Amino acid sequence: MDIWHVRGGNRLFGSCRVQGSKNASLPILAASVARPVRSRLKNVPRLKDVDAALQILSHLGCRVERDEHELLIDSSSFTGAEIPRELMEEMRSSVIFMGALLARCGEAKLSLPGGCQLGKRPIDLHLSALRQMGAEITEEGRDIFCRAEKLHGAEIELRFPSVGATENIMLAACAAEGETTIHGAAREPEIVSLQDYLRGIGVEISGAGSGIVSIKGAERRDEAAYTIPGDRIVASTLACACAAAGGRIILSGVDSDHFSTVLHFLNEAGCDIINFNDIVEISSDGKLHAPGHIITAPYPGFPTDAQPILMAALLRSQGTTHITETIFENRFRQVGELRRLGGDIAVSGTEAVLRGVKKLRGDTLTAPDLRGGAAMIVAGLHAEGETIIIDAGHIARGYESFDDTLCALGADVWTEHK
Repeated sequence: MDIWHVRGGNRLFGSCRVQGSKNASLPILAASVARPVRSRLKNVPRLKDVDAALQILSHLGCRVERDEHELLIDSSSFTGAEIPRELMEEMRSSVIFMGALLARCGEAKLSLPGGCQLGKRPIDLHLSALRQMGAEITEEGRDIFCRAEKLHGAEIELRFPSVGATENIMLAACAAEGETTIHGAAREPEIVSLQDYLRGIGVEISGAGSGIVSIKGAERRDEAAYTIPGDRIVASTLACACAAAGGRIILSGVDSDHFSTVLHFLNEAGCDIINFNDIVEISSDGKLHAPGHIITAPYPGFPTDAQPILMAALLRSQGTTHITETIFENRFRQVGELRRLGGDIAVSGTEAVLRGVKKLRGDTLTAPDLRGGAAMIVAGLHAEGETIIIDAGHIARGYESFDDTLCALGADVWTEHK
């Protein structure tokens, strides 16, 4: 249990190098077991979800060495294809080990994944695609049994650009005979990162980021190295924190194109944004006004992960902001807690209407999930008095030493671990 203390009123100033991307790291960690290879990964964030993935790799017989933000994973000592339920339930993205295990040994025994409870996130797209590639899949309650004597290439049409399904297909296709083409693939930067890593271990793959990804198999390689890019959602969170509290911060180590829609709305709300290569500068006087209609959508649209965080930044903005959530039906779970601070937010189905207020007052809140918890920290930065956030460990799943990062920028934030 973590208890966050946030005292509002401090402006943020300074520079910060953005941590490595959680959502890029996790599929690459799964991919490291798809073939017997020694992988050296740099800029890997120290997070609970990363720790969970490393536990799975160790359980599968891989040798894992860690030195701060660098990992050495040797999957040549692979010993099995079964992941216990308790490890699967640690995080949502554990499901992508299914494709990796099918590629490595033609079978996988696992269960439905865990993670934040944001509503229905079925894996039917994953299962349908793998069946098209020759896998036989049996579901018994929460348990899933997969087997494929021989995977073959296929033309797969995704009816929704699911990130997880795209990743699972890419991983399984590493061992498939012939060519696999994914139409309607997810276009997120993390898909491009996975493609870059797979190329490093000898996979012939192209098209990531375009919506059509082709995989033709792999040549044998014994070693690979890859550097994880900066986390676009953490960068979005820091930018929103500065927008809400006021000040001027410089973020480095992150591609501004990867969170350009967030920067667009912050600019519309009154922030000054300057981009140069992998550096982003955000300036704010803390007096925001309502931007245009925010609608979440798959990349390159506005990210659903950033929706609660931008909402928190706009609580004291002038005017009315309309927000439409199209990805997860439970992505407004933070609203009730933000109202406790004095936020004026009305929700009807997938629509939220936020009317800016003059003041927010600190209160005791409970983090419902990872991004909702981050939103409460951002809200606390521009609330009067102290905001206390009771968190069951959600925030540490995606943010590394976030209290230290904010304090280095001038925020008054500290955490109790109980």
